Amino acid sequence: MPQRKCAKKDLKKSLKRRAYNLNFKEKISSAIKKFKKAILTKDLTASQTALKEVYKMLDKAASKNVIHYKKAARKKSTLAKLLNNIKT
Repeated sequence: MPQRKCAKKDLKKSLKRRAYNLNFKEKISSAIKKFKKAILTKDLTASQTALKEVYKMLDKAASKNVIHYKKAARKKSTLAKLLNNIKT
């Protein structure tokens, strides 16, 4: 346990940030699952709207430093490939 006042404040801040980051990552993973479910049903319009939502969340997470921006780009690329496989 921290002893100094500033260390106690830092602990509170880090716990808050951790909770925020975990919540955001859970939202991202659930959006990706929703997209993959739409892919499996081969519903093109539903999968496109779900992909837009995933893109939006990944971009926001990258801008807030929840995830690295290159990881967000990599996920967006792999999901776009899944959608393109359905189109063809």
